[in-house]
Amino acid sequence: MANSLPRLAALAALGLAALTPAAPAHADQGVSGAYLAARQASFLSDYRAAAVYFTEALAADPANPRLLENAMTAFVGLGEVEKAVPVARRIATQGNPDQLASLVLMADQIRQGQYDRVLADFEAGRRTAPLVDGLIRAWALFGQGRMGDALEAFDAAAAQTGLKAFGLYHKALALAAVGDFEGADRIFSGEAEGPLRATRRGVLAHVEVLSQLERNDDAIELIDAAFGSEVDPGVAEIRARLAEGDVLPFDAIDGAAGGAAEVFFTVASALNGDALDGYTLLYARLAQFLAPGNSDAILLAAGLLEAQDRYELATEAYAAVPADDPAFYAAELGRAEAMRHAGDAEGAVETLRGLADTYPDIAIVQVTLGDALRGQERFDEALQAYDAAIALFDETARGQWIVYYARGISYERLGRWPEAEADFRKALELEPDQPQVLNYLGYSYLEMNTNLDEAMTMIERAVAARPDDGYITDSLGWGLYRLGRYSEAVPHMERATALMPVDPVINDHLGDVYWAVGRKVEARFQWHRALSFGPEEAEAERIRRKLEVGLDTVLKEEGAPPLRAANDG
Repeated sequence: MANSLPRLAALAALGLAALTPAAPAHADQGVSGAYLAARQASFLSDYRAAAVYFTEALAADPANPRLLENAMTAFVGLGEVEKAVPVARRIATQGNPDQLASLVLMADQIRQGQYDRVLADFEAGRRTAPLVDGLIRAWALFGQGRMGDALEAFDAAAAQTGLKAFGLYHKALALAAVGDFEGADRIFSGEAEGPLRATRRGVLAHVEVLSQLERNDDAIELIDAAFGSEVDPGVAEIRARLAEGDVLPFDAIDGAAGGAAEVFFTVASALNGDALDGYTLLYARLAQFLAPGNSDAILLAAGLLEAQDRYELATEAYAAVPADDPAFYAAELGRAEAMRHAGDAEGAVETLRGLADTYPDIAIVQVTLGDALRGQERFDEALQAYDAAIALFDETARGQWIVYYARGISYERLGRWPEAEADFRKALELEPDQPQVLNYLGYSYLEMNTNLDEAMTMIERAVAARPDDGYITDSLGWGLYRLGRYSEAVPHMERATALMPVDPVINDHLGDVYWAVGRKVEARFQWHRALSFGPEEAEAERIRRKLEVGLDTVLKEEGAPPLRAANDG
């Protein structure tokens, strides 16, 4: 696509303001219960509950336009566009349909191959958004076999300010769909109108075009330039087929309906991150409706659901990608993450174990499995996954620091400090200024009362890199406390509690520092706060003992060095 896309012009052309779902108006008293429940569900992006409650409210007030609009939105967000269609039709009978209703009706016409109706409605004045209307009109003309008119329509869409990339991309797809691979290549390569921005879908469509032109070597070169050596299994399979001399079919889109689906997906991709997730989801769902096998649209919809904390729906969306789809690998990684967020940690682990069995030679799968196991404190099992990942490293790379860091944490938690220290050192060798590693290793040294000077240097570097990180700031304050520099520790510990006000450990540390400088009333207050935030039981017992007898006595009971007699409090 284009080297740069003017975002403001694109968003304006997409009609962002017009389609942003409006807050529901007050419903009639007779439907207030279902309405209120539906409104709450909508607020929480709970599309399933919203669909149920808005439908229930409509049973009592079937002509209420607000209820109709919100029920339709819920159905589309849920991915049940076929249920939104009759609602959209009912809205249309009340007068001019809103933008989403027009989009739903348009998508239904395209799905049924009613391109004449699509074009007739445009002639009658139906409007959604300039980019959508222009490209959908072009694909409808394509669906009627009017290729010349379709190409003119694609050119007209490309002529709109800031939207050249969209129009040219779809024109290239249309040319390839009718076998004009030379014309498609001229657009994809930039020979015709200048280079296009390399999206994943655009690159893979161009790869198919090059293969059809018997230019597999060029297709391989394009893959390597776009994706580098770290490719996902789907791209790796495509590259392998090209290397074997296979001619790839052009199946980036499937006819006019697939082209229209690509319009909705293109819009969703352009809006992603710039518009509300619920709004962007509507376009992704319409893309799925027209092209159920479009795995990129499925992945986008699933990610948007995750962003709205709808993890159950995200899990269902990811599961819709079949095992033989090149995107299955990415879908399973996403499904495991969604399951973990939904509270099904064991299900996430089992999903990742299955993925690791299917793709045993992909390091990121093993790393993700290790992370999931470590999150459940199954450190022995996590080590096995991290070992498997590290064994797959053919050469050293900076990005590997995080794997050594994660394995080092697992070693540390199992009490295997020499191995943990070696991994932390390896992580710093790969990424010398990584603040997480500097902090973890430095804090560990402080807790063991060893290498204190080096520990403080590490933590100071970590704080310089992330001054607003409460945990790292706590480490600096705690290190100064351990060194007996109590007054110096106070401002750092106070800042740490300001950054992480409900963390029990940080509040407990501030209490100790206050006690050390003689501010004992404030120390007890902080210990009480720490208790209120639910520390682990061993820490809670220690805090209660400090409240009972004071920090000095607790340190003596533990056989720890006393606070310095000449402290600076």
